[in-house]
Amino acid sequence: METLKIALDAMGGDKAPACDVEGAVKALKEHDNLKMILLGDETAIKSELAKFSGYPEDRLEVVHCSEKIEMAEPPVAAISSKQDSSIVKGMRMVRKGEADAFISAGSTGAILVGGQVLVGRLKGVERPPLGALMPTEKGMTLLIDCGANVDARPSWLLQFAEMGSIYVENVLKIRRPRVAIVNIGAEEEKGNTLVKETFPLLKEDKAINFIGSIEARDIPAGGADVIVTDAFSGNLILKMYEGTANTIYRVAKKGLKSSVLGMIGGAIAMKPLKKSLRAFDSKKYGGAPLLGLRGLVVKAHGSSDGDAIAVAINQCLDFYRQDINGKIKERMEAEAEHMKELKRMELRKGSAE
Repeated sequence: METLKIALDAMGGDKAPACDVEGAVKALKEHDNLKMILLGDETAIKSELAKFSGYPEDRLEVVHCSEKIEMAEPPVAAISSKQDSSIVKGMRMVRKGEADAFISAGSTGAILVGGQVLVGRLKGVERPPLGALMPTEKGMTLLIDCGANVDARPSWLLQFAEMGSIYVENVLKIRRPRVAIVNIGAEEEKGNTLVKETFPLLKEDKAINFIGSIEARDIPAGGADVIVTDAFSGNLILKMYEGTANTIYRVAKKGLKSSVLGMIGGAIAMKPLKKSLRAFDSKKYGGAPLLGLRGLVVKAHGSSDGDAIAVAINQCLDFYRQDINGKIKERMEAEAEHMKELKRMELRKGSAE
């Protein structure tokens, strides 16, 4: 069984390095074919590791990094100037083949810039999108793009749909996943310029199962398996999603405590209610992979705890078992060849005329 090497930014996230170390140890205990590489302040990481026992120490390596990219730093400048940071070192390890994947709960901007500059895009991929798995009434859906490309083009959204379909079909095992584009109405003529120009491209693409537009209110009900949008709208949807379950729980808890009868009923109802709402906690579904790169880069939630980091590690293992990158590469190369053939046909037609 091939051992997969996953580099983890142990300094990324609100609870670093404690949550990162805890997640790595949990994953190592669960998987025999896993090696973890923790990047960051060696002293801080080893101090956290000392709290755990019974894990395979021979499959865990600590790589010291003297620098850290802060959340508020300009991404391009940070990637350029902080060569000894955990994010830069981790990305370089993926590019060199020293690690099969890199996970970070740190600066989203630095991860996006590093992914493109240090790891690099697959041939034919115009822009790599972030794809986040979100819980729905029917299971899970992939929101793509949820944070990488705020100002997108129609051809980019088309590729997002294609890459997202490959991911969902192979990881979630949904055959011919339903693809929808976020819109303000179900009618084809509705939407802004980007949606109107992208809609016919999605409609004509036989490689995906495009079902049309989807309104934000229909996403939690499981109206589609792949939700395509630009990162501006996608990030708004994701952040709204994240806050909804917690708000509902707090409001319900407050209401049940407002009277004696409510408190009696709450003692019975609160536990199953909390369990049901927990299914809508996005941190349970791992991080958001930056699809279309030459290697796997996953952006974990900034507030990830140890369990969320462990889920993100499991996500990387699934990604490699299903050869997602290989399938995306094959699809993009086929698309590029198709475009070349169309251009050749146009040239031949022009010459004949």
